[in-house]
Amino acid sequence: MKIGIYPGSFDPITKGHLDIIERASRVVDKLVIGVLDNSEKKPMFTADERVQLIKEAVASLDNVNVEAFHGLTVDFAEKHGAKILVRGLRAVTDFEYELQIAQTNHKINPKLDTIFFTTSVEYSYLSSSIVKEIAKYNGDIEPLVPSNVCKAIYDKYK
Repeated sequence: MKIGIYPGSFDPITKGHLDIIERASRVVDKLVIGVLDNSEKKPMFTADERVQLIKEAVASLDNVNVEAFHGLTVDFAEKHGAKILVRGLRAVTDFEYELQIAQTNHKINPKLDTIFFTTSVEYSYLSSSIVKEIAKYNGDIEPLVPSNVCKAIYDKYK
């Protein structure tokens, strides 16, 4: 069974993330979305909230699971028996950073490889930070995030 891990903070998950999730779910038998619970950051949503929002957004994908984790991604992957890490690339600027991370993860665990998915053109500009910035000033984020996430973000800013 090919198991893939798609790690990230997903604060919040965007339609760009969902694009990667849907496409990656067709390449692996099981895809685990690993929601990083990083105590060093001040996220908009708790890890549990992010997990719930993502579960709702990917409910139609039978081979996708979602769970929070902290620590090293390689350890999370090993816990799940995964040999594949999934990462998304929006632009060339993402590649250098992602390549370093992929090479480091492979050095730590040589059985773990990273597959890069380039984001679909309509989401190439999109990031969680941009979504939060737009929402902060009451801009329209509905085209950028799933509807359940849109509501949750606006509720946070109220």
